[in-house]
Amino acid sequence: MSSLEDPKVRTLLDRLHAAARGDVRHFLRGIPSAAAGWLRGGGAGAFDALAPYLKDAFIPVSPEAGRFLYLTARAIGARNVVEYGTSFAISTIYLAAAVRDNGGGRVIGSELEPTKHARATAHLGEASLDDVAEVRLGDARETLARDLPDSLDLVFLDGWKDLYVPMLDLLQPRMRHGAVLLADNVRTFKKTLAPFVARVQSGRSGFQSVTLPFPSGLEYALRTIA
Repeated sequence: MSSLEDPKVRTLLDRLHAAARGDVRHFLRGIPSAAAGWLRGGGAGAFDALAPYLKDAFIPVSPEAGRFLYLTARAIGARNVVEYGTSFAISTIYLAAAVRDNGGGRVIGSELEPTKHARATAHLGEASLDDVAEVRLGDARETLARDLPDSLDLVFLDGWKDLYVPMLDLLQPRMRHGAVLLADNVRTFKKTLAPFVARVQSGRSGFQSVTLPFPSGLEYALRTIA
């Protein structure tokens, strides 16, 4: 049986996705127009206006994207996974379930906000997946710069969008040949993430990559050079 079908995991994911749907609607109604411009791919100035509203907000992967994370990790036999931007650990649960079903390993996430970190850690415990997943508190440029496996099978980027390129610089050297890089929101934040997408799709960065047709845009990149 898939770990996603464990009653603890299924019940928790259903509850978190339901809470996220309501939270996103409330969030979109409450943000100022300047920050809304950043959501449409605007400039970095609007990012500063948006940041306070994101502090406690659910901005999760969809159930479909979460299951895709799970299936991708299962398909490549991922055991060493790094996630940038854990939030409330919805995506982490899908990845951790896959790692468990692959025979064990570790999902290492990072979350900047203490409140989100605490809730993410609690959610992993509630799902009984805390033996295969951890969430480090702090700036991912520091928390994910140390104590990682030498070889990574899968990297998922879903944190602050202007840090996708720096996080790729940090993590790419550890990604093995055949590892998968997944990056969310490349359509939602098209302008901000254009340099990132151009890099992984260039054919000169050690990846072959395509944007998958999820509503938010999910970049799927295969590491072709170790």
